Amino acid sequence: MQVTAIYRCPYYAAAMADSEMREPTFFVLAALADGRKHGYALITDAEQLSEGRVHLKVGTLYAALDRLKQQGLVIGAGEEVVDGRLRRYYELTDDGASALRNEVARMQANAEQALSRLRLRPAPMTAQG
Repeated sequence: MQVTAIYRCPYYAAAMADSEMREPTFFVLAALADGRKHGYALITDAEQLSEGRVHLKVGTLYAALDRLKQQGLVIGAGEEVVDGRLRRYYELTDDGASALRNEVARMQANAEQALSRLRLRPAPMTAQG
């Protein structure tokens, strides 16, 4: 088996299903949640949704989209030529929407745990002069 194709291995895919989603993947899926988009729109939406934390390069985006297609989380949703350039569109699958919902639930549960611990934190001591 080639190292570059490890994500296609069923054992790897099963192990990754229970782990956290990387932030760029999360924002690509989130960008697709409201409908099909082409690559440049995904890049700009991911940057806006992440409040500037995610800056996807074209090559990185298309490698991620290929991986997400292999995992069944996104599908190709058509092509068109605009100003002499080919635009490829992508769409979130039902499995992709489910994966995004699961990640949101995981993140919310983690945030609730952290907030509950923060509520237990003693009040800060003030400096006495």
